[in-house]
Amino acid sequence: MTSRLTSLALPVARRIEGLLERIGNRDDSAPVLEAYFGYASPDGIVLRGRVLSHLRRSTPSALQSKWTNLRQMVSLFVTDEVADVKVTGGEATAVSDPEGYIRLTVAREAEPGWTDVPVHIAGQDGSAVPFPARVPGPEATHMVISDIDDTMIETGAHSLARNLWTTFTGSALTRDVHGDAKALMAQMVDGGQNPVFYVSSSPWNLHHFLDALFMRHDLPRGPMFLRDLGITAEGVGKSHGTHKGAAIDEILAANPTLPAYLMGDSGQKDAFVYRDAIRRHPGRIKGVALREPAPGVGADDAACIAEIEAAGVPCFHGPSFDGARHHWGLS
Repeated sequence: MTSRLTSLALPVARRIEGLLERIGNRDDSAPVLEAYFGYASPDGIVLRGRVLSHLRRSTPSALQSKWTNLRQMVSLFVTDEVADVKVTGGEATAVSDPEGYIRLTVAREAEPGWTDVPVHIAGQDGSAVPFPARVPGPEATHMVISDIDDTMIETGAHSLARNLWTTFTGSALTRDVHGDAKALMAQMVDGGQNPVFYVSSSPWNLHHFLDALFMRHDLPRGPMFLRDLGITAEGVGKSHGTHKGAAIDEILAANPTLPAYLMGDSGQKDAFVYRDAIRRHPGRIKGVALREPAPGVGADDAACIAEIEAAGVPCFHGPSFDGARHHWGLS
């Protein structure tokens, strides 16, 4: 079914993408930088962002209609990426790729916590854009790597129709987070000393939206590993499992001394992604928690959970995360 939908959608998607590119090519305004959250690694501080013709941002109102929400959300996906733009940050330089993405690694000179690194577009006058990055301190005992949809926020990601409706007709003021996820996350970050990373199949276009949503609900900020929705012959961006697995690998490599706890849900096969990560990184994963968005888990998920437990990693699963820390032996 997925391959058939992809084959049907691909020509339409390419037409839309081509139209947007033509529109973008008529935009002669100076390119701008959109900063994503960066993170520390043994090689330095990794900064990430995108070069666009302009930023599409809006301030939601609690009284606005779903139709207004829809128009504002759709506008986030109508991005005009600018390729081949040179940017500088610290002593590092990078050139934006065909989708406008940039990545720089600068010297790790910041104190633990959040730091802002100024990044410029080469040859462009004006103020630098601060690129924020999270630097864990020596007091950190572990890190948390969490999914977003149906793990932290209510989305219905296991149902494509419900996921799209919820995503496109809501706003940062109307979307809610799961209270049990917020409580568990607060305990796990322990006042902010332990870093959190968010890994999701949501597109990079939603980075600012998700940050605003998390800030409204007082969820801990953390570097996000989202997905590019570029159109390829294989479909739209990387597959769910491929993207999440690669992101977990990157996070573990960036924090070689910190064990990790993984949070996800059974609706999008996170158990399989986490099981495979445990196999690739023996001893690094100390616990898994999976929300069950639907009652119970299927036979495949149950078998996968059993494999996680057999590897010596406690795996909590249920309709909420209440009891996860106890299952992990932390309380």
